[in-house]
Amino acid sequence: MKKALLYFLLCFPFLAVAQDTTKAMMVQTVGKLPFLKYGLGEDRLGGAKMTYLDSGVVMRIVDSVHTDYKVQLSKNHFAYIAKANTQWLPCKVPAPYYLTSSWRVYGDDRFDYVTIGLDERLPYRSIQQINPSRIALDIFGATSNTNWISQFKSVKEIKNVWYEQTDDDVMRVYIELAHPQHWGYHIGYDSTGKKLVIRVKRQPEDLKIRQLKIAIDAGHGGTNIGATGISSKILEKAYTLKISQALNKLLKRKGVTTFMTREKDTTLSMAERVEMLNAEIPDLLISIHLNSSGNAFIKGTSTYYRYIGFRSLSQSILQRMLELPLMEAGNVGGFNFSLNGPTDYPNCLVEVAFLSNTDDEKMILDPQFHNAVAKKIYEGIKDWLKEMR
Repeated sequence: MKKALLYFLLCFPFLAVAQDTTKAMMVQTVGKLPFLKYGLGEDRLGGAKMTYLDSGVVMRIVDSVHTDYKVQLSKNHFAYIAKANTQWLPCKVPAPYYLTSSWRVYGDDRFDYVTIGLDERLPYRSIQQINPSRIALDIFGATSNTNWISQFKSVKEIKNVWYEQTDDDVMRVYIELAHPQHWGYHIGYDSTGKKLVIRVKRQPEDLKIRQLKIAIDAGHGGTNIGATGISSKILEKAYTLKISQALNKLLKRKGVTTFMTREKDTTLSMAERVEMLNAEIPDLLISIHLNSSGNAFIKGTSTYYRYIGFRSLSQSILQRMLELPLMEAGNVGGFNFSLNGPTDYPNCLVEVAFLSNTDDEKMILDPQFHNAVAKKIYEGIKDWLKEMR
C-alpha cells in the first residue's frame, strides 16, 4: 500500500495541493471513431462535432462534465470529448512545446498525400474551403520547425501546400486542390505516431456515373425503428430500406458499382456504418431517411450536408427531387448527423418526405414512388457530375 502511494505521489506531486485533479491529467483517444465537440449540445444530435480523431491522440483534461471531459487543445482552444473515448496516461506530463519537422507531398496510384513530422500525436481539425477549393487543417499544440516541404510530381490533385502559425501553438496547414470539387480526404497518424498523414482523394478521370462506386445507407434498422407513419403506422426503417433497394437496383442496372450498409432489417450503430464505409472507400454516399414533425401540416423533401465542399451534391439531388410532387423543405447545411461527419467522400442525406403528413405518407406507401425517388437521385448525381466537366 505504501509503495502504491509513493508511486502515486511521485507521478502526481501536484495532487497534494491541487483541489481539481483533472487540470493536469493527460489522456489519449481510444475506441471506435472518437470525436471532439465544440460544446455540450442538448438536442437529439448532441453537441456540434468539431472533428473525428485518430486513436492515440494526446490531450490535457481541464474539467469533467457528466459523461464528457473538457480538454485543452492549445493555450486558447478547448473542446469536449466523451470519457468513454479516452484512456488515462499515468505519469504523462505535457511538454512545454511541440515542434513540427519536414513535410513530404507525393502521390501513389490512387491518392495524394501530405505527411507532417510531429513530436507527439496532437489533436487537429479540418475545414473545407471553396473558391478556391482547399483544405485548411489546424494542428493544435504545434509550433513550426518546418524548414523544408518536399513536393513530388506524382501528385495529381494537390496544387499547392503551405502553412501559417496562427497562434504560438496552433499551426494551420493549407492544401490547395486542383479541382473546384472536394472529393474527400482522410486524416490520421502513421504507424510510428510521428507523422500526421493527410490522404487526399483525386477527382475521377472519367466523370461518368458508371465509373463511380456509390454507397447507399438505408436509415435506421433493427431496434432503431425511426419515425412512424401518422395514419398507416408504418416504420421508417422499413421504407428507407425499400427506397434504398430501389436506388440500388436502378444504379446497378445503369452499370454503377454500389455498396449498401444494410440490405435487410439489421441493427447497426453509426460507428459500424462509418467503419464499413471507410473500408469500402466509396466515391460518394447517399443516406436515405423519412422525416417527421410535430406539426402535421409540414411536408416536403430536403437534403442535408455538413461540409461546404460537399454541398453541391445535395443541391443537385434536391433540385431533381423537387420535380416530384413534393414541396421544398430546404437544403440544410452544417448538419451534425454522424454519416455526414466523415470527410473521406462527398455525402448527402436525403429526407424523402414526411411520415407525419398524410399527403406525403400516401406517396411513401406507393412502390412506384420509391422508383421515382430512385430515378431523381440518380439524375441528381448525374447533374452534379455534369457540372464538373
